[in-house]
Amino acid sequence: MRPFGADSKILPEQTVGRGLRLMFRGSGVQEKVSVVGTAAFIEFVEGIKKEGVEIDYAPMGPGTTGKTPLIIEVDRENKKKNIDALDIKLPILQARIARDYKNLHELNVANFNFQPAKIISFSEAQQRDIVFREIVDGEISHTTQMDGNLEISPQNVIGFFAQNISRELRLVGANDVLFGKVKQFITGHLFGKEVEIADPNILRNLSESVTKSRIYETFKGEINKLTVRDSGTTRISSHIKLSEARPVVVNDQPVLYPKRSIFNKVVGNNLELDFASFLDDAKDILSFARNRQRDGLSIEYQPSSGGIATYVPDYIVKERDDSIWIIETKGREDIEDPRKIARLQDWCKDATAHDGKIKYQAMFVREEDFKKYQPTKFSQANELFVKKK
Repeated sequence: MRPFGADSKILPEQTVGRGLRLMFRGSGVQEKVSVVGTAAFIEFVEGIKKEGVEIDYAPMGPGTTGKTPLIIEVDRENKKKNIDALDIKLPILQARIARDYKNLHELNVANFNFQPAKIISFSEAQQRDIVFREIVDGEISHTTQMDGNLEISPQNVIGFFAQNISRELRLVGANDVLFGKVKQFITGHLFGKEVEIADPNILRNLSESVTKSRIYETFKGEINKLTVRDSGTTRISSHIKLSEARPVVVNDQPVLYPKRSIFNKVVGNNLELDFASFLDDAKDILSFARNRQRDGLSIEYQPSSGGIATYVPDYIVKERDDSIWIIETKGREDIEDPRKIARLQDWCKDATAHDGKIKYQAMFVREEDFKKYQPTKFSQANELFVKKK
């Protein structure tokens, strides 16, 4: 509860940015930011609608009722549903994209592609400074000075970088190899010339955010290029059935109570619920389900960063007993979407080839196309979003 009345919008941006940090990254739980503030702050929040932020208003204070969480589970209590007929069985494929840690020793820092960092000359007093910077604009917030008797070990600094790189890339048992590579990179290449890492001025430079980022991003990119591989082959390791999914609790939000799904509820944003409603009314499919990471289908893929990430498609549709569709709906597209869709198509080809009985197909539905054509049958969606593309 601050005035937020200044012309600068940095403070409101920081506040909203901190609220937008995910608390449960990768859990599949939809998180919501509740904004309570002054009129000036609400005016700022309204102003970011043009950037695609969805804002809903809820009453507060005396006389309002609380919102209870929603439980999504297999709809066994619904006598109108044939759970066996609505159930969908999916193969779990062995990952095609994985890391090969064995060749990490081949990392050649002399061949790294990066822009050398500049050496800043700090005074003796500045070399003892610990600088705290603002997250949004990088401006200095405040500075704390270390005791003059405190000595920083170059070995600890190198180990700090090596451990963080190893942790972020989930490299198991790689610290010994990385320690030597990081030391070699800092002393011989980072600044475009040979430096002595024990030099207090070099140690102070290594605490600068730009320099730290240069080390991390360069190593992550080069390690990804060396260790991440698409084997091009896979096999079915096991199967999952949606009827075995455990109940999940989500925050109160817009919901659809489907007739043609094994689950009792479907939640999501406007596009996802509109598409779920379309599937629920499509008489030329047997069933559909909103995909969930915890008990559904997740696929590994290689993002633009070069690492390994997990992709969770939006919907699974059983058109017939021998025809399953994996569908992604998309409002605002981002740089990773083409990679996700390409990986999904590969997954469908692999699953079809190894199953032998069921054909798996991918569908990508853009919001603008869905609203423009408004299909009423699933066969029409196939014509619009797959065959015409």
